[in-house]
Amino acid sequence: MYSNGMKTATDTIGCVDSATALLGNKWTPQLLRYFLNEESVRFCQIQELVGGINPRTLCARLDQLEDVGVIVKETVNDSNRCVYNLTAKGRELLPVLKSMQAWSSKYPELEIS
Repeated sequence: MYSNGMKTATDTIGCVDSATALLGNKWTPQLLRYFLNEESVRFCQIQELVGGINPRTLCARLDQLEDVGVIVKETVNDSNRCVYNLTAKGRELLPVLKSMQAWSSKYPELEIS
């Protein structure tokens, strides 16, 4: 049916499974964008900036990002306060997020139902 010399999308684009698994979750790209300009972000800052996210959902997403090594949670000055920082692995996502931001700025009216 298909030509033996025909390239598939996987051959030309490559695997995007890991990035899709991470960035395809609702809220995750929005959460990570706050790390573009901030070195450290507190839970309450993220919750305030995102708006509309349930605290349980936010906690679950942050835990997931920590589990896969994209962020690290650190206690501040022996207190109950914690901050989240990007790891080296997380910083490697910044160009992807910047590209998503540029594309979204170019097509802001796009709504998928």
